[in-house]
Amino acid sequence: MPEADLITLTDATFPKIVQNAELPFVVDFWAEWCPPCGPMAKVLAELAGEFDGRLLIGKLNSDENPETTRAHRIMSTPTLLFFRDGAVTGSLVGARPKSMLRKTLANLVTPYVNG
Repeated sequence: MPEADLITLTDATFPKIVQNAELPFVVDFWAEWCPPCGPMAKVLAELAGEFDGRLLIGKLNSDENPETTRAHRIMSTPTLLFFRDGAVTGSLVGARPKSMLRKTLANLVTPYVNG
């Protein structure tokens, strides 16, 4: 499966893009100095290709975008926040293996079932 480009987010674009997304949205809060952030971004790009059309994945440089980082209380990188209908529905802090991320993203795109 080919890699997909992650959507680059900034303090200025974050509210409009994430809050108005019609698909579930994953935001990777990362930093240039963060050793696990690079490999994590590569895995997310691979998964973005697998989940194309069912999920959006973006990235936000925490150092360059302090307003959004503070607003979401991001204390370490990498941190993933999961959004559905503009609201945070979950998070993951720290690097994770691709298989675990795939499973987490699959759960995110599965519609809620009332039973």
